[in-house]
Amino acid sequence: MTWHLTPHVDEFRRAAAAYLEADPAGCTTLLTVTETVRRHGLRPDGDDDDDALFGWWRRSPGGPVEAAFLHTPPAYPMLGPMPEEAAHELARTLRRRPRVHGVRGGDGAARAFADAWTAAGEAPGAWTVARRTRLFRLGTLTPPHPAAPGRARRATPDDVPFAAAWMQRFAADIGEDAAADYTRNVTRRVAHGGLYVWESGDRPVSMAAHSPLVAGQSRVSPVYTPPEQRGRGYAGAVTTAVARAAQAAGARHVLLFADLANPTSNALYQRLGFRPLADHLDITFNQLSR
Repeated sequence: MTWHLTPHVDEFRRAAAAYLEADPAGCTTLLTVTETVRRHGLRPDGDDDDDALFGWWRRSPGGPVEAAFLHTPPAYPMLGPMPEEAAHELARTLRRRPRVHGVRGGDGAARAFADAWTAAGEAPGAWTVARRTRLFRLGTLTPPHPAAPGRARRATPDDVPFAAAWMQRFAADIGEDAAADYTRNVTRRVAHGGLYVWESGDRPVSMAAHSPLVAGQSRVSPVYTPPEQRGRGYAGAVTTAVARAAQAAGARHVLLFADLANPTSNALYQRLGFRPLADHLDITFNQLSR
């Protein structure tokens, strides 16, 4: 059983292609992140370093790839679907790697990695579940009824300033880096046509985006409505619009993650026709586990 590691995203995508394409929904994060790296590099300022690491695992030499991960610091390592033995071995493989402060992945794989990282429970309290999310896949799209007032439109370059500010607020809401400048991120989304705005009374009241199509999948993220505009159906309306746009772009799998701590958004997405696929965890390691 061997993990193969590389700092080169193209090498990773070639080696793990069959694994990624066999389960594009389960591998959505790996697919979308590596596609972003391939197209735009790692750093917002274009000053990439060599900290990125990508890997794939085979149970036996010459066998099929059965697991994969990526690590683009300062983000946690992201795990694709994998057997627990692969997660255990990966934790041991990365044990000396700096800047590993937690892990993200499906519930079973993330817990297996965390247990191996902390010597299988020899350090009680050495890791904590920081966030629980659920991956959903769209079945039959069911638009909200009654429809929210207003209309959807594709975002333009003129929308970048307010959309970047909303993206920053969205990041703060979900515990991501709220100090980052999201202008480049939003500009990319506008350029590929994946960012949509819901307008009511000729002003934007909500937004949603879908990722570029990769291996037949596209993921909806973010969905954001300013607090003062919530409770009026705008999030459901703009999510419906962006899901339709992803399908029109050719997506066979329209996916999204929802925070399990937010029952309102989970219920909304299921009313729209999204069905649960798998639970995921963000796990944080404390300093004693190093």
